Amino acid sequence: MTPKRPLPDAARKGLIRPLRLTRLGMTSERAVRAFWPVWTILIGVLALLMLGAQDVAPLELVWVAAVLSVLGLLVFTVLGLRRFRPASEAEALARLDATLPGRPIAALTDEQAIGSGDAASRAIWDAHVIRMADRIRAARAVQPDLKVSSQDPFALRYAALLALAVALIFGSTARIGSVTGMAPGAGQALASGPSWEGWIEPPAYTDLPSLYLSDLPDSTIPVPEGARVTIRVYGEVGALTVTESVSNAPDETLVALSTESAFDVVRDGQIRIDGPGGRVWDIALIPDDTPRVRVRDAPERAAGGEFRQTFSANDDYGVVSGQASVTLDMDRIDRRYGLAADPDDRDPLVVDLPLPISGDRSEFEGTLVETFSQHPWANLPVKITYEVTDERGQTGRDLPFETELMGQRFFDPLAQAVIEQRRALLWSRSNARQVAQLLRAVSWQPADVFSSETLYLRLRTTVRRLEAGLDVTPLSIERQDEIAAELWAIAEELEFGDLADARERLQRAQERLAEAMENGADEAEIAELMQELREAMNDYIQQLAREGQQQDGEDQPQGETQQMSGDQLQEMLDEIQRLMEEGRMAEAQRLMEQLQQMLENMRVTQGQQGQGEGQEAMEGLQETLRDQQKLSDDSFGEMQDGQQQGQQGQQGQQPGEGQQPGEGQGQQQGQQQGQGQGQGQGQQQGQGGPQSLADRQQSLRDELGRQRGNLPGAGTEAGDAARDALDDAERAMEGAEDALREGDTPRALDRQADAMEALREGMRNLGEAMAQEQQQGQGQSQAQGDPSGESRDPLGREAGESGQMGSNEQMLGDDDVRRRAEELLGEIRRRSGEQDRPEAERDYLNRLLDRF
Repeated sequence: MTPKRPLPDAARKGLIRPLRLTRLGMTSERAVRAFWPVWTILIGVLALLMLGAQDVAPLELVWVAAVLSVLGLLVFTVLGLRRFRPASEAEALARLDATLPGRPIAALTDEQAIGSGDAASRAIWDAHVIRMADRIRAARAVQPDLKVSSQDPFALRYAALLALAVALIFGSTARIGSVTGMAPGAGQALASGPSWEGWIEPPAYTDLPSLYLSDLPDSTIPVPEGARVTIRVYGEVGALTVTESVSNAPDETLVALSTESAFDVVRDGQIRIDGPGGRVWDIALIPDDTPRVRVRDAPERAAGGEFRQTFSANDDYGVVSGQASVTLDMDRIDRRYGLAADPDDRDPLVVDLPLPISGDRSEFEGTLVETFSQHPWANLPVKITYEVTDERGQTGRDLPFETELMGQRFFDPLAQAVIEQRRALLWSRSNARQVAQLLRAVSWQPADVFSSETLYLRLRTTVRRLEAGLDVTPLSIERQDEIAAELWAIAEELEFGDLADARERLQRAQERLAEAMENGADEAEIAELMQELREAMNDYIQQLAREGQQQDGEDQPQGETQQMSGDQLQEMLDEIQRLMEEGRMAEAQRLMEQLQQMLENMRVTQGQQGQGEGQEAMEGLQETLRDQQKLSDDSFGEMQDGQQQGQQGQQGQQPGEGQQPGEGQGQQQGQQQGQGQGQGQGQQQGQGGPQSLADRQQSLRDELGRQRGNLPGAGTEAGDAARDALDDAERAMEGAEDALREGDTPRALDRQADAMEALREGMRNLGEAMAQEQQQGQGQSQAQGDPSGESRDPLGREAGESGQMGSNEQMLGDDDVRRRAEELLGEIRRRSGEQDRPEAERDYLNRLLDRF
């Protein structure tokens, strides 16, 4: 069928509105596709002008951008005009007809091609036309398709719209006029009409928006302290004058020329623009308060002599840094003995305060955690001044807090003496000779006070190094620090050196606490004694773990052996302290007796550590360490034999020739004792002389090499650390062997001491590796329902549900559980604020804080 006639008038009347709208939509489609680059450029340029880009960009860049924008507008306008063609009525009818079922518009314009003479066929055609005419009544305008994404793949039109939205929020239409000042002849144009613009920019740390003066009402405007005010005037020179009284400028008249001026708001005042279009604003200053910091509690001495003190700080916009400055309180120091001399000049001790990593710093609490044990002022009266600084650079300080600079305490008498002389040496270098004399007096009878001849030798060697050259030159700072470090190491070895010392210290701490409970000591004394007991117990448990062996004699458990962990012991100590603080001394005394009984029956074990190749390796290393200790003692005795023979050949030597008065007798006694030991050992082993000692050292080194090759725990961090430590021990043994063959016994003793220390480190690392393997094995055993596991926990209680370690029974009350939870949460907060911790660890701690 072919169209033979126009659309009937009745049908056309029903299509007038949808046809007109469809045609308009098609025309708009073609206009958008032809001219979208034009309006994109216009919107982008308008947004940049409203944001003031022309005021901050170089003039050359502004001119280049203007030229490119004009060219772009011309090019895209011409191209758009060439491509644009309005939609015709026929095209609109075709689109409208395509949306209707059966294309009724085309049907009404068609004529019957065949069968027009047949009445039946004609009747069918008429029915068809009537049906199509009814469908036309349902015609609706076709919506235009304004999408141009195929022509704008980078969505430049949306970027321009976004820039305009930002300009409407943060920009101003008043700033568009500034571009006229850049055009040629703008000076003449401005001369005919002066103008101005200005804005106030608060400091960035306030997070407040900028204010445009032209948009502000003529009323009092609150402005934060330190805000930057910028004003520009244009036009005839002198037509506009800007005066202000909010800054510290000596002359209130700031602008009398066509220029830009900027000043900071530091006080209440007024900003005035006099001239055509002038304005006046009253400025109310919002002051930036000085930050404040306050010490909340007295400091505490944590485990290992760690210094802890809580503080709080606040600021209106947030604290950015903080420090604690420590100075000596000379008025409260007991200036006797080693402290009688004038102290050496030392700068105040300054440490950074821990601040929250994230979140609000306007108000927070923190805990200063530092270790001052090795500082010369440790355990002396000091004044601590806390200070914090805000973003503006203002500093707030608290009043100096008088306290004791808490550090590690020593309970062994000999260790206390060494630490006291170390402090005297660090107090003043003029004490060097007196310190040497006192240390010689302390070590006069080594057999009675030293548990190891190696420690005695180290102390005497340190004393000789201290005395060397004192008659010629004074003690240097470098030697002072070096000798102080060695004295600290000796004191630590004396205090924590072996299991017997740790056991004695623990027993002494228990006795002191029991005596204080019986005598009704005050709360402060009980707290100090409880802390002493905690430290002593921790040392005892660590020494047990290092030894890796059962206690003998009276320490052997009777009956069923029980295991207990350090955390469970700490729970019992917390309960004892709570009972004493509440005055329930009888209950505390009974719990103390139970604790003492548990300690007597306690043994630290690491599961299956006593079985298999791990135990064999540990026993082999222990045997090697004992042999090395014995060889070191024999070497020491050999050296004393040589010294004694030299002394016998020099009977007339005076005390002042190379030794302190009275020293010879003590050395002779020690040498005779060492000689007897060396002779007895030589007779037993058939060894006698440096060459035989070197051979023994070589045998030990070979044996250690064999043990290192069979060491378990390969591939783990602790296992690799154990192997590295044994490598160090083997190298030290090799150095000792060479020194023995060369006859240099003192150097050999030093290298032997290094070898023993490396051996101990290797054994500790091996124990950790075996413990890790045992923990993994226990986890697998429990998961598989291993019936061989213990049915009781380390305190003898019934195991928890599903065979888990521990018990469902409550050892502490609800208050104690809550207090313990608060302590753990505080510890997590403290560690999360330590900047030197790995980022992964701090992220994990922060996630814990977010969760709980």
